[in-house]
Amino acid sequence: MSQTNHLNVFAGESSLRDYYDPDKQPPLPLVEVPRKLNPYYDDGVRIYAKMMSALPANNVKALPALNMLQSSQVTPKTKTIVEYSSGSTVISLSIIARVLHNLDDTRAFLSNKTAWAKLQMMRFFGLDITLFGGPSQPEPDDVRGGIFRAERQAQGNEEVVNLNQYTNDLNWGAHVRWTGPQLLKQLPQMNVFCAGMGTAGTMTGIGTYLKQEKPSIVRVGVCTKAGERVPGPRSHALLAPVKFPWKEAIDSVQEVGGEDSYRLSMMLSREGLICGPSSGFNLQGLYDFLAEKKKQGSLDDLRGEDGLIHSVFICCDLPYQYLDDYFTKLGPEYFHELKNKNLLDVDLYRYDEAWEVDAATLDLHSGLSILDLRTFLDFNKCHLPTATNLPLEIVDSATPSPFFDSETLKKVWTELELVVDKRLASFSDKNLLIVCYDGDVSRVATSVLRQKGVNASSVKHGMRGLEARLYAAGNDVLVASPIVHFPGYGSQPSVKFEPLVSVAAL
Repeated sequence: MSQTNHLNVFAGESSLRDYYDPDKQPPLPLVEVPRKLNPYYDDGVRIYAKMMSALPANNVKALPALNMLQSSQVTPKTKTIVEYSSGSTVISLSIIARVLHNLDDTRAFLSNKTAWAKLQMMRFFGLDITLFGGPSQPEPDDVRGGIFRAERQAQGNEEVVNLNQYTNDLNWGAHVRWTGPQLLKQLPQMNVFCAGMGTAGTMTGIGTYLKQEKPSIVRVGVCTKAGERVPGPRSHALLAPVKFPWKEAIDSVQEVGGEDSYRLSMMLSREGLICGPSSGFNLQGLYDFLAEKKKQGSLDDLRGEDGLIHSVFICCDLPYQYLDDYFTKLGPEYFHELKNKNLLDVDLYRYDEAWEVDAATLDLHSGLSILDLRTFLDFNKCHLPTATNLPLEIVDSATPSPFFDSETLKKVWTELELVVDKRLASFSDKNLLIVCYDGDVSRVATSVLRQKGVNASSVKHGMRGLEARLYAAGNDVLVASPIVHFPGYGSQPSVKFEPLVSVAAL
């Protein structure tokens, strides 16, 4: 990183270019994982996560994208970038193509088996998406697959560029240029390095650099187990057609399944190292490698001069685009039960404090339509003179507040939906004040009515609030006619007051 930018501020016309330039950034974080996530700590193993998700585009593929877009393949005549990608590479290409070349047209070819959340994320970043059937990870030379089709689309058209991450040496060259040197500067005592292999660019680049600079480092490549699916990496069999020199860049191969990948990713994220499933995949591969060495009694062969084994794995991206998959791959024992789940399909409309009128400060004047939701019996005992009774079946003076009892809220909202829809024509041309016992049921009713286009408000604290106001005021405060009679409560006397009407805000 340029020593002149120690405050990490990017300004001026080149601000975004500088922000995406690793040479003008601090090194990406290298963080030792907490002891609880290091089962080999007592064996003298220290495990570090290289947080490639801290790149401006939040994924490891941003460096290959940058390196490829800086090449002579992109010319002033280029108008379109097209790439087959599972997500991260083409998203990075889209962002960085704008930053470097002011190109807005990036087209993604990808599998129809891509998760909907990822498709939506790619659309969010402005990508033009074409889906392809067949294998989700097609071979580059398969004429039926999207990799081949992306390459063909660019042939003979100088306005279209396919950088082809699967065959472009600038892919893995990015990690020779940036990631490998960073790692050795940050942790010169490193003994083991571990990364997954999809295009194999990350492992090829870093592994190649480490072999040149410190041959004693053991390089562990991780593949998916046969039949398993983890976003990004491939199975060993699917690596066969990859043309990068990945075999020369590794010393050991591990195979990891999906459940372990998602579980470890989630555990890392919960401990503060927020990362996606391929990061958990890499950590499990490192675990498996260390377990093999321990079983063989050869852990000591990995130790450095300080007596420790310093191990690094790559954290590739963030977990958010894969969230639904975590709940599919992992059992319910990994997650707290969602409380009040019965509320997910009810109480769907907005609330606004402006729709609640405080009983203690309510203006009193004529002309308001009042809807009283209490029972018929309670309405007949006392009610406001201009009120209409609309009793709800499940509501009486003993009904708990819907905001403290989820089943009550579900029942109240469901009944209100039916009642309001049935009587909407009689409400639509009125300014309504809704009254209930304590103001909470009427608050729900106001939310429903407002959603249907009715100008409604509710009395905060309901009739109980109005009664408390009247007792505090005394008999001679409100003395107009017509009158409504409230029976006394305990030693409190009966009081007379003028009919309640709308507040000025209505």
